[in-house]
Amino acid sequence: MRIESVRATPGASGFYVDDQAAIKAGATEDGFAYAGDPVTEGFDAVRQAGEALIVEVELADGSAVRGDCAAVQYSGAGGRDPLFRAEAYRPVVEGPVADALEGRDPRAFANNAAVVESLPSRASGGGDSLHTALRYGVSQALLFAAARARRATPTGVLADALDTAPATEPVPVFGQSGDARRRNAEKMLLKGVPVLPHGLFNSEAKLGSDGERLVEYLEWLGSRAADLGPEGYEPRFHVDVYGTVGELFGPPYDRAEVVDYFAKLAAAADPYPLQVEGPMDAGDRTAQIRRMAELRDGLADAGVPVDIVADEWCNTLDDVRAFVDEGAADVVQVKTPDLGGVQRSARAVTACEGTDTRAYLGGTCNETAVSARACVHVALATDAAQLLAKPGMGFDEGYMVVTNEMRRTLARRERADPQVAADGSGGDRR
Repeated sequence: MRIESVRATPGASGFYVDDQAAIKAGATEDGFAYAGDPVTEGFDAVRQAGEALIVEVELADGSAVRGDCAAVQYSGAGGRDPLFRAEAYRPVVEGPVADALEGRDPRAFANNAAVVESLPSRASGGGDSLHTALRYGVSQALLFAAARARRATPTGVLADALDTAPATEPVPVFGQSGDARRRNAEKMLLKGVPVLPHGLFNSEAKLGSDGERLVEYLEWLGSRAADLGPEGYEPRFHVDVYGTVGELFGPPYDRAEVVDYFAKLAAAADPYPLQVEGPMDAGDRTAQIRRMAELRDGLADAGVPVDIVADEWCNTLDDVRAFVDEGAADVVQVKTPDLGGVQRSARAVTACEGTDTRAYLGGTCNETAVSARACVHVALATDAAQLLAKPGMGFDEGYMVVTNEMRRTLARRERADPQVAADGSGGDRR
């Protein structure tokens, strides 16, 4: 078996890309769009259509598999690679990437992924440098190619590459609401989603001038969870504030005023546990780690039961390791398109093993069903703490994609080796 060809076709992603800096600077909503001019390099508008680059790998037996290159909704923010333009990177996939992979054995996933990682990155300034979105999509195709050639699940391929014991139970799914934070949250509650609702609190108008709107929202969410959730339902609340709490209070974040506000959030969410993502954006990784650790220590000292989640400036495998090593978060988001190859996302999750930091395998609404399916296998292979429902912001569709892929894979593994489900052993990792 060998890789015969690698081709690329521009396509559509599951959502849009937004200029986060322009929104934080006051760009106003204009229906579904935003009024005003973009401020981040590469954007033609504050909100514009997302793009994907479909990578197809053809094997010697005539079969073909695909992976989808996609970048995060807030491209160019928080130290991430710039806006992804699919057509501009098509020649890179069909040129240097294809040259490096054609003729190779598709079963050798780890080696093939390493070959892609060795190609020039944007950071190295190479003429044909690879955007993280390219590494992401190509690695998905290589993962599915290895699974096809080995007649195994992609979960098993990754577990073999990382020497991990795959999950034997579904990884908790995290639903994201978009701006329909009440209607979509009610959908999640009806379906008993384990972690919810994200909430998209990315401006002062949504947070409230004193943070009161987030408090009110959590009170409402707790009430609706009791009304709509299935019997015995014990969800975890997780809201993303995009640094707006930091803009409201400013450092230092361990002072009484800040800690008291988080205590109000905890009380509003009670009796459900609460995670707050991206409490501040300090402008660079070093400062972000220092400020996150400061807040985490302040909350711990005061006995405030709110976990904080790293997102901004936690983009690469090295970033994840740095946040974990410094104890700067209770949870780190492994933002899959920003890590590049899916094997790097898997390593980021395993970097949390043996620490008091949990790994949330995230990503973005601006992905595709193909990339979401690939991420399910990363989550299962590494037994991540939670997995984002994606793509899109309608919730139901993304939840369906990741939930069904996860259940199908677990069922296939159990059929292959029933003892795996019975005792949680690693089995043959198929």
